[in-house]
This record gives sequence, C-alpha cells and structure tokens, in this order.
Amino acid sequence: MKSNFIRIALLVTLLACVATLRAAEVTVAAPDSPMLSFALGKLETALQRQSDTLNRITNQASDQGAEIVVTVDPKMMNNTNNQWWDWEQSDGHVINNDRSGVACNWWEDAERDFDLMANMGLNAHRLSVEWSRIEPEEGHFDSAAIDRYRHMLLSLRQRGIEPMVTLHHFTNPLWLEQRGGWETQDVVVPLFNRFVEKTVGALGDLCDLWCTINEPNIYAIMAYLSGGRMPPGRPAHLDTTIIVLRNMLLAHGAAYETIHRIQPRARVGIAHHMRAFEALRRYHVPDLLITRLQDSVFNDSILSALFHGRWGLVLGRGAPSARALKGTLDWVGLNYYTRQRTAFDRFSPGTLYGSIHNTPGAEMSDFEYGEIFPDGLMRMLHKLARYKLPIYITENGLPDADDDQRPAFLVTHLREIWKAVQYCFQVQGYYHWTLVDNFEWSEGWRMKFGLFELDHLTQARIPRRSAALYQAIAKTNAITSDIVKAHTPELMQTLFR
Repeated sequence: MKSNFIRIALLVTLLACVATLRAAEVTVAAPDSPMLSFALGKLETALQRQSDTLNRITNQASDQGAEIVVTVDPKMMNNTNNQWWDWEQSDGHVINNDRSGVACNWWEDAERDFDLMANMGLNAHRLSVEWSRIEPEEGHFDSAAIDRYRHMLLSLRQRGIEPMVTLHHFTNPLWLEQRGGWETQDVVVPLFNRFVEKTVGALGDLCDLWCTINEPNIYAIMAYLSGGRMPPGRPAHLDTTIIVLRNMLLAHGAAYETIHRIQPRARVGIAHHMRAFEALRRYHVPDLLITRLQDSVFNDSILSALFHGRWGLVLGRGAPSARALKGTLDWVGLNYYTRQRTAFDRFSPGTLYGSIHNTPGAEMSDFEYGEIFPDGLMRMLHKLARYKLPIYITENGLPDADDDQRPAFLVTHLREIWKAVQYCFQVQGYYHWTLVDNFEWSEGWRMKFGLFELDHLTQARIPRRSAALYQAIAKTNAITSDIVKAHTPELMQTLFR
C-alpha cells in the first residue's frame, strides 16, 4: 500500500517442520543464541516511489518501488504516461503539491541500488514493471522498455539477488484510464491478460516468481471509496468499489492461467493487504459485530474468492461466478503494517458502519500513519496458514524520518516471523518497505519509509542506522544478542530472557 517497500528475505534454516532444529538456531533464552537466521533481499514497485526488503525463509541458505528485499516506486524517471502522473499535476491531489519527478531514478540507474542491496547481503528483490512503459499505446509494445527490464533482472541475477516481479502496482496507462480503468470487466480483464502474456513471455527466462496484482483491496478502496485520495478521484461509491475489486480478482485469475501456460513451473501469487481489526470497546456488541464484518470484507473476501471460488456476502452482489478463481494461487503475499480499532457508527454506511480509531496510548509512526503492533503480523500469518500455501511477507515497514522506531520495528516484526516458523507456517520470505525513501502516492515525499534517506533533488542515498542493523542481520544470517545489544539494546530483556 505504501511507496517505500523494504522487503527482507528471511532464511530461517528449517531442518524439517516436525524435526528439532539445532538449539543455537532456535533458542531465545541463551544470550548468545541467534533468534533466527535468514537471507535478505529487495523489493521495487512499478512506479519507483518506494523500496522494500525481503528475507526469504528457506531450507538453504514496482518502477514506483520498494525494497529490503527493497522496493522502489513504479513510476521511474519522469514516466508521464500513467494516470498517477496525470493526477499529481493538479494542485491539491498530493500533500504539499509534491511531484514525483524522476522519483528514485531507477529507470536510469537502478543498478546503483542493486549494488547497495548486494553490499548489505540481501538475496532477493521485489520489483514492479510499469504497464504504461511496456504498452505506451493500446496494442503497441515498446521493445526498448522490455529490454530495460531485462537488463534490471539480469543485473539482479548477476548479484545473486532473486527477483519477484509485480505486474500491477496501482498505476494504469492513460489510454486504459480513458476507457474506464478497472470498472468494466470485458475491457480490462482481456487487456491486462494481453499485457501479462507479453511481459511474462519477454521476461520469463529471468524470473519465475510473479505477483500479479498488488493490494487490490487498497486500490479499489482508495480510488473509489476514499472520496478522492487516489485517481480517478470520484465521490465515494460502494458499488463501483466492489465491481473494481472483483474485476481485479478476475484479471488475476486469467493472468494465473496465462502465466502457467507460458511458464508451467512459474510460482504465481498476489500481494494482499491485511490489517489486524479489533473492536474499540471489547465488550460492546455493536463494535464487535462491525469489527467482524470489516475483517471479513477487507481481509477474508479476497482469500475466499481465490482459495474457494466464492465471492462472499458483499462481493457477490450481482456478480458472475467466482468458481474459475478457485486454486489460482501458488503462494500468498501479505502486506502488513498496522492494527485498526473499529467502533460502530450508524452515520458511516460507506465504511460498513464502522469508524476507525487509534488505540489510546499506543505507539504511532510518523503522521499517525499507523500503530506499531508486531503481534498483528503473527495474527495475519495465522489466518493465512490455514490455506497451506507458501507465504511471503511482501510489504512491511513504517514512516520514520529520524529512524528512532524502525530498528525495534524490524527486530520485533522479524521475531513474529520466527514464531510463525516454529508453528510450521510456510513463511518463505519477508520484504521490508523500503530500501530508500519513496514518493508515497498522495502523501508525496513527506513519509520516510527507507532504510536509506533519499535526497530526491540530488539522488543522494544516506544510510539510516536501521540500514546497518538490517545489514548485520543479513550478513550474520541471524538475530543474535550482540546485534540486539548494538542496535536495539532496549529489547534485550524482551528477546533474551
């Protein structure tokens, strides 16, 4: 959902889920025992607004994007051909009337950040391709843009970094937006499928790990239910929101079949934004019921469609059958940032009669972007584990300009992943949002998600102290008491008691 995508590829040396792991790798009580071991990577989105880091848990070792695995935002290098660039040209659409410009300058020099990742010891990166670069006009595919993406993927491979490619991350070509964007199934599903066929056919020898669509629930809500926070900026309309979300899932299903036809051994998934919903008043029945409803619609309806072929109560109104979507995931991606407290509000039909609140006294990230709540990550992993598929944490991070919260955020969230692995959940990787600061959609440049501070005018990268922490974890392949003592000493008693 955010622009900076730092993804960490956690490799936690699993011997076998039912077998006993070596004590040094699983014991948290002993001060010198590593809490977990992992390998790190990077993530990028299609617009190159963000950066992510990924840690992959295994048995062995966006042009607007995000990384760690690091992500960069998908709209790299003054891409003027998508609806987001058009949207930001009008005053009032972006905080401070910021402009993305060249963003992180990935189109010209992504390799500079690839070197940063390699030097940090990262081994994976999630990036997005920009539809409007590859297909700038309807039916015309730009071979030069495809060649640039091929060079990026080859450069990652040469540095020992495995790419995960996201095919849609919030941005649409202007020509598609002029045809209604994602509002008409018969238009957008075949057009997206053609784009996917062309892209995977051109890049498939360099990548077999594909994310079809990033956060379809966030795209639909922000574009059609938020009252103008994202293009097309129309008044909130629940029915259109539902139609757009359904069309994105139908497009995913068609893309899944197309990718496997081209590349039978491909691993195809989706990046699903999930929140830890809790009632504001624990014993207030209306709050509890509305919280349950919001959790079901926001978190569970997409999973129900893709795993069971059922739309569910809200998505199913006037819908075609979802049976063709059943089983269209080889893995599931989790984008997790925060907890949401919900109270019944009879004056908020657009949010299913639930108002959003912060937990009184909770620690908040910059601009009250969200509550810092590591326990919620484990809760969401528990939800996903029931589907018995590999799980990637495809985004996780926070805006923190002075970097006083990010080190503890990283360690405590990675600890939740370590717990999940002990329960034999199939967590394969973690991508942190993000490697470098990004242009954060309607928030502009004010939110700082990066392990590296970015001066977007000079393109200088300045490491924050959390970058050194992340590097230490990657290169040690563990979170040891020495690392915690050096970077987050306040957590020593919590992690190593």
